[in-house]
Amino acid sequence: MVTLNRIYTRTGDKGSTRLATGQSVSKSDPRVAAYGEVDELNAVIGLARLETAAHEWIDQALSRIQNELFDLGADLATPDDPSLKFTPLRIVASQVERLEAEIDEANGALEPLNSFVLPGGSGLAAHLHLARTVCRRAERAAVALVESGAAVSPEAVKYLNRLSDLLFVLSRTANGNGAGDVLWKPGATR
Repeated sequence: MVTLNRIYTRTGDKGSTRLATGQSVSKSDPRVAAYGEVDELNAVIGLARLETAAHEWIDQALSRIQNELFDLGADLATPDDPSLKFTPLRIVASQVERLEAEIDEANGALEPLNSFVLPGGSGLAAHLHLARTVCRRAERAAVALVESGAAVSPEAVKYLNRLSDLLFVLSRTANGNGAGDVLWKPGATR
């Protein structure tokens, strides 16, 4: 269990922070950037949940996802280190598989698309589209972390990839199973 008795420590005043291992790193470190993006995604999903009153299933899924995003943040904040005296929390394959099952379930009720969808429609759909774009940014940060040579759980990157797909499908669900989607009309304003 985490205990937070004091909120400010002044240890970051010079631009550094500590990873879950206790290692001091710059706040601009790719690992810090990756879990920071995940934190922002969690906040955006919290905003989306303000719009879920008529969508209990979506709210329940987003509630679980918010908790899993803290798991993901812990995963990204903990480099592989054989000398660790604790077992790091990692995203596992079953979490990715659950997202895939939810994508399939929600997408099964939707009409196939014949155009790209613009962010909008209902308030919930707009918030979910924003969450989707923040999720893609978090995914890019996680990929950059991997490309920097850092050891990252492969399931962490997969999780972000599937989550952005789920957020897209949920936005269409929130738009009356796609009936209220705002479709892109190429060149319509020329």
